[in-house]
Amino acid sequence: MASLKVFCSFLVMALLSSTLCMAFPGFGFGWGGHHGGGTFSGLFPEYYGFTCPQANDIVMSVLKKAIADDPRMAASLLRLHFHDCFVQGCDASVLLDDSSAIVSEKNAGPNKNSLRGFKVIDEIKAKLEKACPQTVSCADILALSARGSTVLSGGPSWELPLGRKDSRTASLSGANTNIPAPNSTIQSLITSFKRQGLSEVDLVALSGGHTIGKARCATFKQRLYNQNGNNQPDATLERTYYNGLKTVCPKSGGDNNISPLDLASPVRFDNTYFKLILWGKGLLTSDQVLLTGNIRKTMELVKSYAMDEVLFFHQFAKSMVKMGNVSPLTGVNGEVRKNCRRIN
Repeated sequence: MASLKVFCSFLVMALLSSTLCMAFPGFGFGWGGHHGGGTFSGLFPEYYGFTCPQANDIVMSVLKKAIADDPRMAASLLRLHFHDCFVQGCDASVLLDDSSAIVSEKNAGPNKNSLRGFKVIDEIKAKLEKACPQTVSCADILALSARGSTVLSGGPSWELPLGRKDSRTASLSGANTNIPAPNSTIQSLITSFKRQGLSEVDLVALSGGHTIGKARCATFKQRLYNQNGNNQPDATLERTYYNGLKTVCPKSGGDNNISPLDLASPVRFDNTYFKLILWGKGLLTSDQVLLTGNIRKTMELVKSYAMDEVLFFHQFAKSMVKMGNVSPLTGVNGEVRKNCRRIN
């Protein structure tokens, strides 16, 4: 009888997956091994339908309080998912602390004194472990938190494929080399995204995640004082915006001072980020070069998303699914950690 129940569960899951493939062809669902963005291995939205149907409700309950207490937390959790997926796939490796067996990615240049939200993930994990022990992976918690944070900030939702397992390894070197730098050129951005199986369309849409959140002075100081090694500011910076940034980010010191990535609506997920880029008010070099980098495709997309928020929301959702499908561990690969900070 037990074996029959298991068989039926797997049959239902397979049918659900097949139905979703037909219902959402643009999401690139498919079966196979480890892949980059656009395909996946064994992930589908109803993965916890039998084992932990309340998983998303638990995630959202924690997120609502965390974001109400600190609106910036939404951007921080969205960023955690990005930084996870760009290093050996969406496997929660970014959450692992240093140990005898692990050299943590938290110490990488793009992450140190910068990534936030770990305690929120810990709280979600503790509540899920109480409700559904050793069932919901930390990698899926990151993906659910990124979607929930977007929705709670006024952005789009999406059908989120689930079933990722957690890694037993981390990659400090991968975090130092694979995560795009804030002073990236357009070509280096395209190359970084292409390495993950993500296109120029994905690059521009996902960059739109900077419609919420803040950045440290250290990430944009070069633009203000020495963009091209000639002790001059970035000429693409709008003058009034430039003068305002200098008060937040002095030439000497102040590296941890913060400024909103979207000065007009810093805690609301909307398309203002793209409008600001058109006005020369993108905060990071990696924001502004989407327009000024002389790549026709990215320039056109910035203009399109600035004019059409619905179009941006649609593509952001689609690209988030694609990024979330980067090299997941599934099946017997990986594990479901009991504590997201350490392997079992």
